[in-house]
Amino acid sequence: MIWLNPEWFLALLIIPVLILVEWMWSRQKRTSSLLFSRTAAFKELNAGIRAKAALFLPWLKYIALALIIIAMARPQEENVRIERSVEGIDIVLVIDISSSMLAEDMQPNRFLAVKEVAQNFVRRRTNDRIGVVVFARESITLVPPTLDHRLVQNQIDMLDMGIVRDGTAIGMGVATAVNRLRDSDATSRVIILLTDGENNAGEIDPLTSAEIARTLGIRLYTIGASGEGSAPYPIDDPIFGRRYLTIPIDIDEPMLTTMAEKTGGRYFRARDNRELNQVYNDIDQLETTEFEEEFFIDVVDRYPRFLASGLGLLLLVLMLEQSWLRRDFE
Repeated sequence: MIWLNPEWFLALLIIPVLILVEWMWSRQKRTSSLLFSRTAAFKELNAGIRAKAALFLPWLKYIALALIIIAMARPQEENVRIERSVEGIDIVLVIDISSSMLAEDMQPNRFLAVKEVAQNFVRRRTNDRIGVVVFARESITLVPPTLDHRLVQNQIDMLDMGIVRDGTAIGMGVATAVNRLRDSDATSRVIILLTDGENNAGEIDPLTSAEIARTLGIRLYTIGASGEGSAPYPIDDPIFGRRYLTIPIDIDEPMLTTMAEKTGGRYFRARDNRELNQVYNDIDQLETTEFEEEFFIDVVDRYPRFLASGLGLLLLVLMLEQSWLRRDFE
């Protein structure tokens, strides 16, 4: 609700002045006609319904006046309608699930850290179709690009190691994602690849898969996720329990950089949880969804309801004063 002439609200200050004037006038008007030594007996008498109604009559006048003043302030109601068109982005997350992702240079380990950050990324991309591809020695589509983000998040949450043979087939992971985006009609198509190692398996070379993505107009962002030098890797020994090995960190950064640059994307390095989260935030900012919005504002006057109520109440008061509550003498 908006008010076109809000200055009329100042007129409401007249009402308490009128109440005060009428009260003072009624006090001056009172005179004693009869004197009684005792008035206790009158307390048992009940005033008639007309007498009670007459007490409320002045208040009805003030309410009617207040409603008319509110009507003069010109209340209006705005109905805002927004028509929005969205140029969505199709995104496929390609996640390495090889055994080295269990290394604990991220907390609690690389695999669980990536799952958490990926879910947060999906949660932010409310208007985009998102899919997930996972790979080790082979690659599989966990979820095709979809707007059902709850499904995507649930699938990432339930994702576990060992669903494909161990290895690191980076080229196969990217090729599977390219295949999912090949027939997409989205304005922008993006692959976000995360790995912690070097390509050592698969029939398709990583650079070849990047070249295919470039040919189809698909942009590729690559992420190297690991610390520096070496990382603790857990081993569950049936005799001695859990123990840790130190494994070397080998990320083919030149290859990941070339893959990204071929397609107009970028390479990022994430050495810990904070940097990993920041990388996905940066990509989120780089790949913004475009909106076109048109606003339509309809204004409807609401003063007639107040004016009609005030005038109707005032008319009722006048009718009662001239009929049922009419006083023939003062």
